[in-house]
Amino acid sequence: MDEPSDPSAEQPPPQDDHAFLGHPRGLATLSGLEVWERFSFLGMQAILVLYFADTAADGGLGMAPGTAASVAAAYGTMVYLVSVAGGWLADRILGSYRAVLWGGILIACGHYAMAVPATAMTWTGLGLISAGTGLLKPNVATMVGKLYRTDDDRRDAGFALYYMAINIGAFAGPLVTGWLGEHKGWHWGFSAAAIGMTAGLVQYVLGRRHLAGRGHSAAYALAPDAMRRAVWWITGGCLAAAALATLLAVAGWLTMDRFVDLLTLLSVVAPVVYFAVMFRSPRVTPEERGRLRPYVVLFLASVAFNFILFQAYSTMMLLASTNAETTILGFDFPASWYASALGAFEVALAPVVAALWARMGHSQPHASNKIAFGVVLGGLSFLLMVIPTSGHAGDAYEMAAWWIVGSYLLLGLGDVLLATSGMSATSKLAPRAYRSQTMALWFLSLALANGIQAQVVKVYGHVSNPVYFGVNGAVAVAAGLTVIALAPWLRRTMHPVH
Repeated sequence: MDEPSDPSAEQPPPQDDHAFLGHPRGLATLSGLEVWERFSFLGMQAILVLYFADTAADGGLGMAPGTAASVAAAYGTMVYLVSVAGGWLADRILGSYRAVLWGGILIACGHYAMAVPATAMTWTGLGLISAGTGLLKPNVATMVGKLYRTDDDRRDAGFALYYMAINIGAFAGPLVTGWLGEHKGWHWGFSAAAIGMTAGLVQYVLGRRHLAGRGHSAAYALAPDAMRRAVWWITGGCLAAAALATLLAVAGWLTMDRFVDLLTLLSVVAPVVYFAVMFRSPRVTPEERGRLRPYVVLFLASVAFNFILFQAYSTMMLLASTNAETTILGFDFPASWYASALGAFEVALAPVVAALWARMGHSQPHASNKIAFGVVLGGLSFLLMVIPTSGHAGDAYEMAAWWIVGSYLLLGLGDVLLATSGMSATSKLAPRAYRSQTMALWFLSLALANGIQAQVVKVYGHVSNPVYFGVNGAVAVAAGLTVIALAPWLRRTMHPVH
């Protein structure tokens, strides 16, 4: 179908809607949902790698540090790979509102499963969270974009405020789950994540009337017969895949290492296939196709940055737990609380960035330069870690807490610049018939970043820390400088993005 089945539900609110800090009231509803979703997701992720690496006697799974980081990255890969299906389901079957609702329900069920102290329930919970996040994440961001018209100068500032809300949850989550994980047990931390996601769902349903794209029908719904066939194929495919994976695991073929390698392969293949489909689709106009070309550059920049960002919850957590002080001004804290520093910086910086863009209006830096600066800052955050990890004969040393805090400051500013501009640019560059799916493609850059990370982190602990952080940081800086060099071409081809 070429026209939305419920056009009125897809129209953005009037431009005079300034009820929430000068922005549409629906931004408060979607931001509130993300506060709790990130509270649960990043609260759990802050302790996940520590849970994997902890000894079985202390309630962990007893993995080696490199393996623990690799498995945690593979989980992140799976989360964002599913986002492609989430975008398609929203566009063609569920609609944005229901996709987000069902995604939140699956996430909550996954966290409740992980609260059960049994290894099988851990893997079940991670699977449910992956499926739910794939439904929720791309479609919430798409619904934020629907609150604004394309030429509304508040758009980037609105995404910055939305991202600030995300990081309120990112700040609070590790504080709660980290304290519970260290003092009560890992599964108590997972329980807190479950309660947080439940609160987010309640808030989302109560604020539904303020949302654009809230119709029950998908914007570009399949014909009834095609929809029935799709539902059967999706259901059957999921059940068949689960059964096959179980059989292969029981037979000893599907080991954890092979599963990680498979997810990495899928993270590489999926975006290549998806870009090819969109470039060749008859639904995409020549003008829209022209805007997809520069989007490939933004996609790769996101991969470079998020490869660094996601290690804030893997290798940086492992480094903090073994080689960093966990005392500030005489106060002892769990190592997982370092992850809250990242969220705190982004909460503090996002409104500053939002106000700056709003004040500058059309004179603000081009979106591609904002993204490039973010990538450079991400690389610098790792290069900074070369200093405190150098000059030690062995692993028996402790760096001052301020080194990791400083690294997270650079990383947080980079994330605010890249993520808000990237999501905003995606919502404007997206072909009309692939609106939610293009946002899912942005999340595929996160899948690819995690897929690459799942392989690279295997060498963590086998090479020196200065080499590990130095090489990864230098690659990210080089990627950011490359995007800056391409700025003239990007400005010409990304219209109407400025």
